[in-house]
Amino acid sequence: VQLVESGGGTVQPGGSLRLSCAASGFKINQFAMNWVRQAPGKGFEWVARINHRAGTTYANAVKGRFTVSKDDATEVVYLQMENLKPEDTAVYYCQTEGGRRGQGTQVTVSP
Repeated sequence: VQLVESGGGTVQPGGSLRLSCAASGFKINQFAMNWVRQAPGKGFEWVARINHRAGTTYANAVKGRFTVSKDDATEVVYLQMENLKPEDTAVYYCQTEGGRRGQGTQVTVSP
């Protein structure tokens, strides 16, 4: 199992980013996938989940601003982030239901 996140960067408040998570070693059409984040000095926070049928759930903090999706053909999971806020600053990881994570991608929201 390997997960590789990409797409992070620095944006101003109100900006947008799209994160990608390339999965290998398993089929994402058979398993749910999660996005989690870790802000500086804090623990991991669950952000969003997409199940094998593409049903989605979101943390209250991001509901209405973030959208999780996936492409089963290319084994990629996405996190579209809109109207970003400084409190969204964190390292973002995709994570399997079993807790396997990639190396993460940094998202910084700053004026």
